[in-house]
Amino acid sequence: MYAERMSRTRRRMGEVGIDVLLLSVGADLPWLTGYRAMPLERLTMLVVPAEGEVTLVVPRLEAPRVIGQPDVFALVAWEETDDPVALVAALAGAPATVAVGDRTWARFVVELQARLPASRWHPGDLVTAPLRAVKDGAEVASLRRASEAADRVAAQLQGGEIPLVGRTEAEVSADLGRRLLAEGHARVNFSIVAAGANAASPHHDAGARVIQAGEVVLCDFGGTMPDGYCSDITRCVYTGPPPPEFRDLYAVLEEAQAAAVDAAVVGTPCEDVDAVARRLITEGGYGEAFVHRTGHGIGLDEHEDPYLVGGNCDALVAGHAFSVEPGIYLEGRFGARIEDIVVATEAGPEPLNRVPHGLVVVEG
Repeated sequence: MYAERMSRTRRRMGEVGIDVLLLSVGADLPWLTGYRAMPLERLTMLVVPAEGEVTLVVPRLEAPRVIGQPDVFALVAWEETDDPVALVAALAGAPATVAVGDRTWARFVVELQARLPASRWHPGDLVTAPLRAVKDGAEVASLRRASEAADRVAAQLQGGEIPLVGRTEAEVSADLGRRLLAEGHARVNFSIVAAGANAASPHHDAGARVIQAGEVVLCDFGGTMPDGYCSDITRCVYTGPPPPEFRDLYAVLEEAQAAAVDAAVVGTPCEDVDAVARRLITEGGYGEAFVHRTGHGIGLDEHEDPYLVGGNCDALVAGHAFSVEPGIYLEGRFGARIEDIVVATEAGPEPLNRVPHGLVVVEG
């Protein structure tokens, strides 16, 4: 698997004119090697020349964590008294063009640029983003398992198994996180719980506000599974009978989210999927209240290519995996969002999240 990915990466480097690819912390490294570097002040870097040997440079104390892939890379461990930047620069040679991973610490980029002053520098995602965006069968299976685990937690929320009224947002957020771990996640990436007027803030920080009867509770949560692939889901519940105005808002949102999922067919430009959701929300009278893109890619990162947003003319291809998550937010009053993870396939869009989308009323 890793040898095949490396071969595709080098082909892509040739297509876009990159002589050396340098990857440090972030998801590009495990995607290519199986090794996820810790975000240390010590330099870890994969040096991928267009031709010749690929080398993974790691601190000596991290070397035992690397599972060797001799058909993919050679391992070089540096000592505490070594200069790892000089080592990477020597391995890079004298490239005309360099692409560097977008999560690389700025201090290392600056130091490497000083060592390779004649090189032209480019973001690493010029090479890796379009490759990682297209998931193979094993990756789709991993995303499906992650979504199924998140669905089980969302079903507990909708089923009234998670107490809400009388608890703080922070307490419910922690509860959701524990349940994600119990359902198989290795770590919790985020757990947004926003009640009442706080639901009008798309990335609200769950805090000390106590959830009351008769208000919306927006829950957006996800984590990373042991194999590194992520989940992400948003569902809203109402703690008692919703008022007509909120029911009307939610009906517009539910229609827009379903239509955007249906529009996510192979060959459709990403911006057109965004436009479908945006048009329906605007026609429903809430256009100014939809303040973010319709979706983001997902895989080893919670957010990655492709992005469903105006201006992204890239067409969906089979294997693209992404969220579809329109939202409507009325500041100072309430808000709502519905989110599924979807995979584009030749047979049509496949939602990986299956829990109901309708507005669920819970009593506790």
